[in-house]
Amino acid sequence: MNKIAKISTLLLLSANVFAQKSQDVQAIKGQCGCHEVTFEYAETFAPKKDYKFHDRKKTGGLEWVFVDEESKDKVVIQHLLVVGDTMIIKHWREDWQYENTDLLAYQKDMDWKPLVLSKDQVKKQWTQKVFEVNDAPRYEGTAQWIHANGKHYWENTTDAPLPRREYTTRSDYNVLRRTNHHEITDNGYIHEQDNDKVIRSAQGDEVLVKEKGLNIYNKADDSKCKIASEWWAKNRAYWVDVRNVWGQILAQNKGLSLKSKSEDGKMMWKELDDLVEDFKKKNVTDSNARQTAIRTVINKYLNNKELYSFRN
Repeated sequence: MNKIAKISTLLLLSANVFAQKSQDVQAIKGQCGCHEVTFEYAETFAPKKDYKFHDRKKTGGLEWVFVDEESKDKVVIQHLLVVGDTMIIKHWREDWQYENTDLLAYQKDMDWKPLVLSKDQVKKQWTQKVFEVNDAPRYEGTAQWIHANGKHYWENTTDAPLPRREYTTRSDYNVLRRTNHHEITDNGYIHEQDNDKVIRSAQGDEVLVKEKGLNIYNKADDSKCKIASEWWAKNRAYWVDVRNVWGQILAQNKGLSLKSKSEDGKMMWKELDDLVEDFKKKNVTDSNARQTAIRTVINKYLNNKELYSFRN
């Protein structure tokens, strides 16, 4: 192959990669908007015949999903729940990062280990990083968006803590192995799940029961979520500070180990919610002061907090 042919081939490959990435970003953003959502879960199969299946669960609501940050290789999407005409609940967050090599791998019992992948392993892939309502990490997985036969979807299997719908009511398993399938539709998107509820011990993994999840996001008129966008405009600065403190901790790639409760019996999400409300009440405008206070709260729940440096 002569020099001109090589250059032409490289330009074509580069153009194909750019086109693929552009489609990926369009699909990721295709999850945004005001949605009527249904959340449905059903346990489907248990290896042991004497297992007592838990009741099927179905809930729903109105959810505002939007891009809160965007850069060349990253899209940050925030979810807000709209309850009635006046109440907004800060819901989960998902960061999409292109060809990311540094991940958190969930172990069990609120413990995550760093997972470093090679550039070849993540070529053309997007990591979905999912965070709690208090911006603490939940799970991360990497895969390539697929655009074929008129379909646009992303699918990955990864380990995670117990879901919010069960972590306060169950202790018969300690890891949720999630297969997440995100598919864009003409009227929104579908988040389909095929999950294993796993008992993880020194002897290995045992599947307690399998579960099917189906979360359907149907687009509604954006005016129905106007109250959510207005709420975020008033509260964003405080929660970005929370996000940034967590970002400093996680960027050190030392993994993470959290306590479920502080020594005084408090829950982190409640303390951070109260702290943000206190910032608003007292009109605390200094971001550095807010981040110092946020880090003080998070420190109460960090095992080995001395491992993590903090830039104030």
